Amino acid sequence: MDGLRGVNIYLVGMMGAGKTTVGRILARKLKYRFFDTDELIVRVANQSIAEIFDREGEEAFRELETKVLGELSAYKNSVVATGGGIVTRSMNWGYLHYGVVVWLDVPVDQLYERLRSDTTRPLLREGEIKSKLQSLVNQRERFYTQADVRVCAGMGERAEEVATRAIEEIQKVIKPETGPDLN
Repeated sequence: MDGLRGVNIYLVGMMGAGKTTVGRILARKLKYRFFDTDELIVRVANQSIAEIFDREGEEAFRELETKVLGELSAYKNSVVATGGGIVTRSMNWGYLHYGVVVWLDVPVDQLYERLRSDTTRPLLREGEIKSKLQSLVNQRERFYTQADVRVCAGMGERAEEVATRAIEEIQKVIKPETGPDLN
């Protein structure tokens, strides 16, 4: 994928969509570095995301998330897996648009299967998990649709297959280096 010319790839989508898993595969295939904003936030804050939410609240977490994303946007040759809510802040889109934004779109039923026994997700602690996931999808979908590329993951599809399709879709949106754009 020479057409990328070092441009970063940002993976967005709901928690449980596979951004970290697919992101690691993409980075390996593209010979890019891999970063996960949630992992970096945990390192910077020296506490878990759940602890940040409990002690400082969601807004403090979102501030850290924006700071980390801003720092990552200065890099090149990187695949970045983002937190599910990163798209809700308009400031973050300023950073995301420095690269190619890929939305990993996974059906709520599949997200539920992946997350139903996960007790580490602060936004899923209260209420019925499946309805909470649906509510979050409803709130965020209009932001996710702003991505450059949408990759819909099918039930039972392996991360390797999703990554391969993501590369195919990215190739459709990058402009080739040769020749003028006549559109």
